[in-house]
Amino acid sequence: MKEFSLSAFGAQGNGTFDNTQAFAKAFQAVREGGVLHIEKGVYLTGPLVLEGTGIVLDFAEGSVIRFIDDETRYRPVLSRWEGVNCYCMHPCFLISKSDGIILKGKGLLDGNGSGWWKKANEKRNSQFGPVSPLERELAELNPGYETQQGGGGGRQSQFLRPPLLQILRSNNVKLDGLTLKDSPFWTLHPLYSTNVFLLGLTIENPKDAPNTDGIDVDSCGFVTIKQCLVDVGDDGIALTSGSGPDGIATGLSTHDILIEGCTVKNAHGGAVIGSETAAGIHTVKVQECFFDGTDRGIRIKTRRGRGGAISNLHFSAIRTRRNLCALTLNMYYRCGSLDAEEFSLASKPILPTTPSIDTVLIENCRMEECTSSAAFIVGLPEQPIKNLVIRDSFFSLAKEGLQDVSESEMYAGLPDPSGRGLRLRNVGCTLQHVAVEGVAEAFCMEDGVQISE
Repeated sequence: MKEFSLSAFGAQGNGTFDNTQAFAKAFQAVREGGVLHIEKGVYLTGPLVLEGTGIVLDFAEGSVIRFIDDETRYRPVLSRWEGVNCYCMHPCFLISKSDGIILKGKGLLDGNGSGWWKKANEKRNSQFGPVSPLERELAELNPGYETQQGGGGGRQSQFLRPPLLQILRSNNVKLDGLTLKDSPFWTLHPLYSTNVFLLGLTIENPKDAPNTDGIDVDSCGFVTIKQCLVDVGDDGIALTSGSGPDGIATGLSTHDILIEGCTVKNAHGGAVIGSETAAGIHTVKVQECFFDGTDRGIRIKTRRGRGGAISNLHFSAIRTRRNLCALTLNMYYRCGSLDAEEFSLASKPILPTTPSIDTVLIENCRMEECTSSAAFIVGLPEQPIKNLVIRDSFFSLAKEGLQDVSESEMYAGLPDPSGRGLRLRNVGCTLQHVAVEGVAEAFCMEDGVQISE
């Protein structure tokens, strides 16, 4: 296999030189196979595209790829943004239509995100349509965007920020040992890909950085995530498959996923299913993970209008500590909705966009010091959660620093919870050897609950 060094293509790792062309030349040299050694240094660059077969990028310790935070350089590309196929800003680093790609070593991908976050926060409260030339260009490319649902990231302004690293329509991709930090938007986004291996990664974004999910596995199959540390400003490790009619039409589920031995800190959720669930998410195993101080631990979120069958999920040997709520199955998820009827307490007709949750096993878990409530488990009246089993698991409420019980989940349309135990509504479940410590009422049962032991 041919071997090259990045410096041979004119790269300069001084933190100021623009290395965009050097990377383009280097990636072209290994397009049909080879090893590219990225030496120690800080390599400033615009957006990058890696395409080919049998490529290894070997990052030396101390090597940093830092992306320039000029939005005009991130030209529109056709991709998926918060569950909808559309044009959006070019990813910082894009692996596209490739097979047999390895990125390994002690290198750092730096999204240089602070400027992006500042703009996103400003636009969220003051801008209700496209303003900049690039936003207007995206709006023209995305007719009907005004009525598309999102997850709260800013679809209405068309400020469709880039993910730090996207793996698009590729097969046999492995990332091993790298650090990814300060992403403008979602950090690591495998999309329409198969056989993806994410091993020993460190992903870090500030807790207040908006929409900076750690890992978003989106309409992918056969994905392994092991021994990763994720400390971010939104969901930690999330599985999605498109939103609403667009996701249903695409029809590519997320399936056969293993998440093992990972630690997630400070995120909105540890292991997260949804809320973009349209094409279905099934056959998922999450085991031996620690969710430390995340808002929620195990988190399943969807609602009417999202669509999709969620099934065959297995969570085992999970430990959580100091979460608002350790376990949530929420079919009244509020973020990004444009229709108040999606949160009706009345039974609605079952439509193609009505989601379902069936066959979820949670066992041998220890969920300690919840600050809002132990669990939030709420299905739809027309589509209750089915075949939920919780067994051999322990929940406890924190003795200090309690938050309002309404903070357990991001929901709309529901009455206030009656207590801090396991909230159950529109669910059929089996509870075996489940202990709940520190609450007046272990199980807060509302409408439509069927419990087996």
